[in-house]
Amino acid sequence: MNQRQHSIIISLASNYDQQGNLAKAREQLEVLLSDIQFTKELWTQPVNSHRQEPYLNQLCQATTNLGANLLSEVLKELEKRLGRTHNEEGIVTIDLDLMAYDDQRYHLKDWDRSYIKDLINEL
Repeated sequence: MNQRQHSIIISLASNYDQQGNLAKAREQLEVLLSDIQFTKELWTQPVNSHRQEPYLNQLCQATTNLGANLLSEVLKELEKRLGRTHNEEGIVTIDLDLMAYDDQRYHLKDWDRSYIKDLINEL
């Protein structure tokens, strides 16, 4: 049985060992997803954080046969495997957000961020 492929966009971000953690996340996503492509990386200043370290951000476009809810759960599990904890210090080892699934958009406020607008043009 041929399962339908869904078009997705994922946002990657890190404010700790940024380049190393984005590289590890890319490796994991390449195993999980098909037809994958990544944008360039962009440095941004933190928003609503008491930490001053900049974030390194990137977008990923790919296809998957997973449903949106299952994919979101898998991304959260991947964050944990890569060291993400929701700690008080505000360290974000890796943040993987499902931004779009087929025609459905998520994290609507993030779509207005300048780095998302810049990077989306690369996809």
